[in-house]
Amino acid sequence: MRRVGRGERGAATVEVVLLFPAMILMVWIALGAGMYHWGRTAALNAAQTGAAAAAAEDGTIADCARAAQDMARVGDALSDLRVSCSLTSTTATATVSGSVLSLVPGWTPSLTLTATVPVERIT
Repeated sequence: MRRVGRGERGAATVEVVLLFPAMILMVWIALGAGMYHWGRTAALNAAQTGAAAAAAEDGTIADCARAAQDMARVGDALSDLRVSCSLTSTTATATVSGSVLSLVPGWTPSLTLTATVPVERIT
């Protein structure tokens, strides 16, 4: 009498060996996308914070730069941080640029985000 399924012995091991690299690659890509999103969120938050600081009643460009730099350094999501601010009679603008952490050696994606808000006026 012959046993059923005897010819497929070890098939599960082969399937795992073939699928494991693909699963690891998917996790690696998901982690990389998460790190990019984290850096983008940090840069946007820093730009909004800087623009809001400059748009305050007595806000200055120095207030904008200080607030944006302080906010961008929280969590170490960005490296090579650059902040520029501009202030007109109606708007305050902050631009934050930097490099995002990466899981791929030798590749550091960069981003630039800008936030513009109206200047507060007391009437």
